[in-house]
Amino acid sequence: MPTSEPAIVKLSQWDALILESLKTQGWPTEELLQRVQAGNLPVDDSKFQFDYARLTELSANDPMMFEHAVRHGYQIKYNTLRGIASWLLLAFGQEAKLHLEPGNESVVAYLNAKEYNSLTAVLSYGWVVSGEHAASPETRSTYVIETLYSVHKK
Repeated sequence: MPTSEPAIVKLSQWDALILESLKTQGWPTEELLQRVQAGNLPVDDSKFQFDYARLTELSANDPMMFEHAVRHGYQIKYNTLRGIASWLLLAFGQEAKLHLEPGNESVVAYLNAKEYNSLTAVLSYGWVVSGEHAASPETRSTYVIETLYSVHKK
């Protein structure tokens, strides 16, 4: 029996960053959804200066898709190195290390098992996350995020 919910909701990198930023307000899911729908959103005073009204537009255009993204997660349509680093900062409060040497670009992050799973679920096609998983799920391990192209070049 077909379901009306999409299997994987895809958001632009910018929309994903705005959503992750809004999640830092700490509101329960229902309140976040209601505030977005009503346009009752704060002013972002972070370095990003996000306009949360973008989420109200997104929700109005496709409410089921937006609700699914908030409740069940999403995948980013197209990632960039700096976008991944920003996502890690917003989603986990972690300053990732950027390596921008031409031909050897990557993002290095220290993630626990839950964060690793969240990151790998949202990354767009073409990105590889490598590293050794820690012995316990709570322990952080070092992971390198790079393009599939970079990995095959090595």
